[in-house]
Amino acid sequence: MPKQNIAAALWLSTGGLAVMSGMSTAVHAVAADGVSTGQIIFWRSFVALLPTLIYLTVRRELGQSIRTRYPHKHLVRGLLGCAVMFFSFVSLRYLSVGLATALTYLAPILSIAAAMIFLRERPGATIFFGVVLGFAGIVLMLYPSLVGSELREGTLIGVGAGVAMAATNALSRVQVKDLTRTEPPASIALSFALICSAAGLSSAVMGWADLTQVQFWLLVSAGLLGGLGHVLLMESVARAPVSVLAPYEYTGIIWAFGFDLILLGIVPVPIALLGALLVVGAAALVAYGQGRFTRKATASA
Repeated sequence: MPKQNIAAALWLSTGGLAVMSGMSTAVHAVAADGVSTGQIIFWRSFVALLPTLIYLTVRRELGQSIRTRYPHKHLVRGLLGCAVMFFSFVSLRYLSVGLATALTYLAPILSIAAAMIFLRERPGATIFFGVVLGFAGIVLMLYPSLVGSELREGTLIGVGAGVAMAATNALSRVQVKDLTRTEPPASIALSFALICSAAGLSSAVMGWADLTQVQFWLLVSAGLLGGLGHVLLMESVARAPVSVLAPYEYTGIIWAFGFDLILLGIVPVPIALLGALLVVGAAALVAYGQGRFTRKATASA
């Protein structure tokens, strides 16, 4: 177990967030170029096995990662993860990297909203305000596509896929939490990559595009960056408390908009950018409110 080192954890987290934004940029480029989502899922997952296996070998965790007492739980988590990846890549097909990334921060907001509706939970004012602010941000992100005589082509599909991705991700997180009680993180990471590789490969029966050399290397880059990003973020979590790293996660939006501007030349519409920032701020507010609620409940127990 690595020693606790918050400075190193923040540097690793910074690198992981930047690398994952680079992966999203590569996916956006090939998706917008017409490569099928299943094909992207396969290459992203299969190539990511290389850095994952190297990491597990160096950590001497490869042996324990291929042993499990709960294969059915790994299958459910892997399929949920595939669904998250599918919706994420559809979102990246129609939206910029920045806007698609902003939608990923809806997961905690949707979880709270679902608890309010189905479990009749009554969160505090801070959490409630965060939920309202998050949905206001989505309205602002949608606004550019709703004005004028016609809807902007694909924008609603991209936003819908982003919302579906956030909802599915909330379910996936619950499954991961359950798995970590009995399974090492190495086993979860490896099974996820293998299951998504198989799911992506199965889509070949529906026909895959003939890749150009540029598309091929973009897909390979997406896989390598995705695997490396996962490794960096795991190492970051091993060196600092989650409570320290969770707020820092929201800085990923900076990298996403930066890649949009520098590599893709995409300048976000100001009102959509404001909506994305509201979603990020709302997610941070919900996380803060949940932390206060947990501490209060613990203190009164």
